[in-house]
Amino acid sequence: MGRAVKSEIRKMLTTRMWWGMAIAIFSCGALFALLFGAISRTKPDPNNPGVPVFTPLEAAINTYTGGVGFGYVFLMVIGIMTIGAEYRHKTITGTLLANPKRPSMIASKVIALLAFGILYGLVFLVGSVSVGAAILSARGLQAFPEAGTLTRSLLLVLLVLGLWALIGLGLGVLIPNQVAAILIGVGIAFIVEPIIGFAISSISWGKDVAQFLPSQATAAVLGGYSGDPDASTAGLNWWQGSLTLLVYAAIFVAIGTWLTNRRDVT
Repeated sequence: MGRAVKSEIRKMLTTRMWWGMAIAIFSCGALFALLFGAISRTKPDPNNPGVPVFTPLEAAINTYTGGVGFGYVFLMVIGIMTIGAEYRHKTITGTLLANPKRPSMIASKVIALLAFGILYGLVFLVGSVSVGAAILSARGLQAFPEAGTLTRSLLLVLLVLGLWALIGLGLGVLIPNQVAAILIGVGIAFIVEPIIGFAISSISWGKDVAQFLPSQATAAVLGGYSGDPDASTAGLNWWQGSLTLLVYAAIFVAIGTWLTNRRDVT
């Protein structure tokens, strides 16, 4: 297993995708931190009474994690390409000749992808925290209020991005066509799921179901330490959201592994 994991990591590092995605994820974290850091307020504005006012902790968390909604889509795409590129470039044949046990091959990709998920999460945080702290400090706001709680929220970003990478891997195994898998995954994340969530939430019993959708489970994970007193009662808490994302990832990977065992490879 160790050699298989090293092989998967080497595959990722020998392409230009990994550093290209690193630049994109760094930019995503930095740009959203700049935006949220510039507009977050901790005191009421008499000229704009409708503008939301946050506590210093909420403002810092929103600034540092505001780009995760786009960042997790990048990790989903990376997960898809981890297996999709194998089918697209026909390297899956060589991979299976070297490691004929297909569940072992999938497991090695899962471990390697988790490592890259943490790496990309750190890259995201470097971008968001460096730019966010600078803009908050420049506006005279606290950059690191309640350091313990803030650190937990930043660590949860790593968890969210790692789980979305696994969801992408499962989707890539389910749909071997890389382009189709990316289009379907991005379309569901940005268009289909928000529409379904809105439609279900408008029904009396729908909110109890909608909270288990991936995007809302992600929001629950990141909002678990936002300082909002209603957060614990408005939906899932952070560990329930984490468990929901883990279940999605596990189901996708399990079904994909089962299909890979049955699928002919040429």
